[in-house]
Amino acid sequence: MSAAGPQGAESQEADYERAGLAGQLTPGTSPALLLVDPARAYVDPACPLYAGAGAEDAAKAMRELLSVARRAGIPVIVTRVVLRPDGSDGGVFYRKVPSLRAFVEGSEFGEFIEGLAPTTTDLTVTKQYPSAFFGTALSTYLTSHGIDTLLIAGLTTSGCVRATALDAMQHGFVPVVVEEAVGDRDTRVHDANLFDIRHKIGEVWGMGRVEEYLARNGI
Repeated sequence: MSAAGPQGAESQEADYERAGLAGQLTPGTSPALLLVDPARAYVDPACPLYAGAGAEDAAKAMRELLSVARRAGIPVIVTRVVLRPDGSDGGVFYRKVPSLRAFVEGSEFGEFIEGLAPTTTDLTVTKQYPSAFFGTALSTYLTSHGIDTLLIAGLTTSGCVRATALDAMQHGFVPVVVEEAVGDRDTRVHDANLFDIRHKIGEVWGMGRVEEYLARNGI
């Protein structure tokens, strides 16, 4: 909201453009797919972190996106959260979000959503904090493999997806968040975060545009 008061979607876009928040990033020619925390916790109603239809729809899209990535032959990276039984390696984050106990080692809620588990040829990144980059070797892996662009999907939009997209940009990788393949427990929060990502962090593309990008670059 600007000083002028509440705005509709059209005037909000215009306001951001006038403020110089309308730049676009051009993805490179060496992408990888990054699935952020496709965990059962977000799609199982028995878990406090259950994110409802937003997560369930995103999981379906993630399966489709994963198939596209495998046909294209691009690297696939899948993250997961695994915490010690007392949550001590989660630090302040664990104290702030007690429901992260769903990810203590051995919890069924920390298991991958059906159809989204990494294969032996994928990279699995284990983390304790929102960003896939924080405290992990992800940046080194991407650099050593010549990756310049990250196609990002996963859960949830306002949490680990946003944090990962921000760190991708800060590490010099072009982040492209795949709109249908991310979700959150509240559509308003989901939409607001995609708006911010699109204007301040990276690109937000639909599935069709991602497929066109891969085909156009002969990937």
